[in-house]
Amino acid sequence: MDIMGRVIVEITVENLADVYAVRLGVLGVEQARRVVVADALVDSGATLLSMPTRLIRELGLLPVSRKRVTSSAGVGEATLYDAVRLTVMGRSCSMDVLEVPDTVPVLIGQIPLEHLDFTIDMRSHTLTGNPAHGGEHMYELF
Repeated sequence: MDIMGRVIVEITVENLADVYAVRLGVLGVEQARRVVVADALVDSGATLLSMPTRLIRELGLLPVSRKRVTSSAGVGEATLYDAVRLTVMGRSCSMDVLEVPDTVPVLIGQIPLEHLDFTIDMRSHTLTGNPAHGGEHMYELF
């Protein structure tokens, strides 16, 4: 979806510990914490999957460490949280989450784009399967 040149996509983010607990039969599917974000911003200038504090709390993620970050506000620190299962356009991967303030949208950075084998089509301002792989999800081993 294109809003003023920006690439916006719907994503599902699941607490990975809950996903494993469901697999083990310890937790019911309906108990697994997940959020659907209708307006995640694809940002190739960002590195990781960045999520606002309120969504991190809703997912029940635990902090892992503090990391140095740069943003439009300058150099600072942000908290890195547990990995989640990220699903974008039917493709899924596990990804660490970097916290951003609640005033910032969910940002899908370069690492999840690479992991899911998506590219940004600058002409149409859409997310597309990597044309070098015929649009299909493929990992490169070299």
